[in-house]
Amino acid sequence: PPAHSCNDWIGPPDKHSNLRPVIFYVPPEESPLERRLREARQEAQACDQRFWARHNRAFRQEKEEFIYSRLKAKGLEMRDETGQKATLNAEEMADFYKDFLSKNFRKHMQYNRDWYKRNFTITFLMGQVALERALRWLRWKKKNVGD
Repeated sequence: PPAHSCNDWIGPPDKHSNLRPVIFYVPPEESPLERRLREARQEAQACDQRFWARHNRAFRQEKEEFIYSRLKAKGLEMRDETGQKATLNAEEMADFYKDFLSKNFRKHMQYNRDWYKRNFTITFLMGQVALERALRWLRWKKKNVGD
């Protein structure tokens, strides 16, 4: 982002996680509480990035293996006679999706619990930062009205 920017910047989707990375704005006079909030947001983003990159990699690999094994069982190759990648029908793929979700249920539940914990912390810190800023503004206003 340009040096004069005062906002977070959101990038294009990551090719592994499909998440859009954020470059967080760091104000010049960031308070310790604002810094804690920014760092909590950065850590949450990093955790999400790691989880979804691993999850998507496993999904793609297992999907290819499933398709290969089903095609092989039918006596077919991965590519048809025209060179196009062979596919399975929706019902066959539904078997894969159901199995994949069932197999990864515990991972998803743990991710969801961690996600809620991180985001509750972020929301709490956001409330504290808003209160800190409001009090700072009131003190400034009181000081300037007295002049």
